[in-house]
Amino acid sequence: MKKKRVIPGFGLSLGVTLSMLSIIVLIPLASLVIFTARMDWKDIIETITRGRVLASFYVSFLTAFLASLINMAMGLVLAWVLVRYDFPGKRILDGLIELPFALPTAVAGMSLTFLTTDNGWVGSIFSKFGIHIAYTRIGITVAFVFIGIPFVVRSVQPVLEKLDPAYEEAAGVLGASHFTIFRRIILPELKPALFAGFGLAFGRCLGEYGSVVFIAGNKPYYTEITPLIIMSELQEYDYSSATAIALVMLIAAFLILFANNMIQARNTRILTGEK
Repeated sequence: MKKKRVIPGFGLSLGVTLSMLSIIVLIPLASLVIFTARMDWKDIIETITRGRVLASFYVSFLTAFLASLINMAMGLVLAWVLVRYDFPGKRILDGLIELPFALPTAVAGMSLTFLTTDNGWVGSIFSKFGIHIAYTRIGITVAFVFIGIPFVVRSVQPVLEKLDPAYEEAAGVLGASHFTIFRRIILPELKPALFAGFGLAFGRCLGEYGSVVFIAGNKPYYTEITPLIIMSELQEYDYSSATAIALVMLIAAFLILFANNMIQARNTRILTGEK
């Protein structure tokens, strides 16, 4: 007896999947590679190694990495609170986690800028101690934390919900401390989800433009991010330089997501006992 399947046969399903993937993802990315290939290798190297471009790479990768690390810690705490505790307004807080997904990036950028300037509600507090947030790399990191936090929370939350608390209770009965229970029982189960959230947040932050361009101040060699460099090249109709720089970011994002998937596959094999 053949098993009944809800979706059509494998051939038709695979054809539809590949067609949608090609139209939405592969063809646009391939056009970027083809357009860049028209340039000489020497011109590509000169474009991506200009001082201003290298500085933008450094700013983008540094702030995105720091923001993703912060998101790992904050996302774990938020997911823990949403899963392990019941309190008034829990559903509202759970819904607010996804607000950065729905909020227009320009609105988020302007809101964060108004809050973190030296005259803003948050910025005025830190400015008393000589710490300036807006128009600095700290401000860029804050914007990246804002847009990246949902990826970590939504990656960790389902794992926490499925985690059986009986193991924690057994460890507590045997005399293990709270820190030992978290380190030896809970954290190993959450590592794959944390790495997945980190990778997704890192890749998202590298490509963010709208919510960062306002708060960054766009100072060359200091707070100028790579997406802004690409937009500047496009505004000057230098499509070759723009695509060359964009290709570097595309390769970086691919490597980040590929490494993330490799880690996830390895952790899955370890958990299931496969070789």
